[in-house]
Amino acid sequence: MKKYQIAMYIRLSKEDDKVKEESNSITMQRLLLQKYIADNFADYELTEFCDDGYTGTNFERPGMQEMLERIKSSEINCVVVKDFSRFARDYIELGSYLEQIFPFMGVRFISVNDSYDSSNYQGSIADIDVNFKNLLYDLYSKDLSEKVRSSLSIRKEKGQYVSANSPFGYEKDPKDRHALLVAEDEAEIVRQIFSLTVEGHTSIEIARMFNETGVKTPIEFKIAKGKTSRIPKGERFLWSGSTICQILRNEIYIGNVVQKKYTKDFVGGRNRLNPQEDWLITYNHHEPIIDKVVFDKVQEGRGKKRPLQHTPTHLLVGKLVCGCCKKNLRYRAGLNPYFSCYHRYSNTMEHCVQKVNAMFLEQYILFMLQGKLQENGELEKLHMEEMHKLDKAIREGKAKRQVLAAKIEKLKQHHFENYQNYANGTINSFQSDESVLKSVQKELESLNDSLRELETAYCDVKCDQNKQYVGSQFAVLSEEMIEHYIDKIEVYDEQHIEIQWKENVRASCVC
Repeated sequence: MKKYQIAMYIRLSKEDDKVKEESNSITMQRLLLQKYIADNFADYELTEFCDDGYTGTNFERPGMQEMLERIKSSEINCVVVKDFSRFARDYIELGSYLEQIFPFMGVRFISVNDSYDSSNYQGSIADIDVNFKNLLYDLYSKDLSEKVRSSLSIRKEKGQYVSANSPFGYEKDPKDRHALLVAEDEAEIVRQIFSLTVEGHTSIEIARMFNETGVKTPIEFKIAKGKTSRIPKGERFLWSGSTICQILRNEIYIGNVVQKKYTKDFVGGRNRLNPQEDWLITYNHHEPIIDKVVFDKVQEGRGKKRPLQHTPTHLLVGKLVCGCCKKNLRYRAGLNPYFSCYHRYSNTMEHCVQKVNAMFLEQYILFMLQGKLQENGELEKLHMEEMHKLDKAIREGKAKRQVLAAKIEKLKQHHFENYQNYANGTINSFQSDESVLKSVQKELESLNDSLRELETAYCDVKCDQNKQYVGSQFAVLSEEMIEHYIDKIEVYDEQHIEIQWKENVRASCVC
């Protein structure tokens, strides 16, 4: 009897949690699936993947991504879920996995409550009730999202404050969570910020003054009031110029609530800034902290806000920290790109990083990484990982190629049937699918070209078992290498750099 490597997938969304569906709880799903597997399988190894608080409208879930990676690595050959909606609420995506991807990869899929087992549909398409259920789950999710969005929109139109967090200087009214009350201890600091700005001090100067005199930061107030728990990156939390700027331009401090500044194009998408004329402003919503005359004077003195510009980022951003204040270093592009500590202007420390050449850092870190891997004897392992990575990409490409080929056949069939009906007089007009067909065919050609390149690269790596990684694959630093091997890099100057390796690369290295 075949031994199954079973993935038990469990998901609970925030929407599920709000409606308190006991049957959908993580515990109930786990018990249901464990009993089903024990009753229906004899020889198996079980791995649980869980996403608690994630929507099913997309696949951007950590548990789901980990499971799919294990499937692509041939470590999983059976997936068991409570129902289709736990796996996905997107009708098209779910259909692709059920009818194309999982069958191609030899993965059995079981949905317990839907009485669906893909082993019963080998070589055929699932019953219409399965497809209908998938569509219903998709429509239900979209309908629920629209209802939540509509409910929030109505509350905003009524002038209610709907954010879960209160802004610095205010706290939620215990009698009405949509109302704001002045928090005097915080409000006094807001007044100081505006007063100092009117006197002519810059945001950087104000931040430095506050840091020198030990004024509590907004996050420290939240911690003291038990609203959150955080640990500072350095020795303590510090004020920054950007925090001061955010306070100075926030209309909340003159009693106004500005909402609908951002919208999402779709569920799970990114926020998009709306035109200012589309913003919803509720005037005199709550007690102001700052007089409007003072607020307007500050805005005039600060000038117009410059439009946001896209600036190139760097693969070391987020890994480099200042050795002095422990804050992330900021990247500056240009002819001679460099990293520096922006907080050196506002904190009270004298030895923060002023400027370190970005290209020097790249070469140094690459050199140290090569040496560390050579020392730990991991180059051969990396060689095998590269082969595995290429093999995985090839299998993914072939699975996608099968989906595209099936789509082309369906388009051709639809095109032919439309033409036949038009020729027989069944329909009055003929609508060609030729443009869509050409687009899909072009995508398939591009995919075939990529597959040929991947297969060539795989053969090259496989044939050259003694390939020296340091001289070829690791000639350039990559984001993947940095994320895999390096925890963080503390920079003091170009002569003093400390690399903290992750557990898979033993010990640390000091320059």
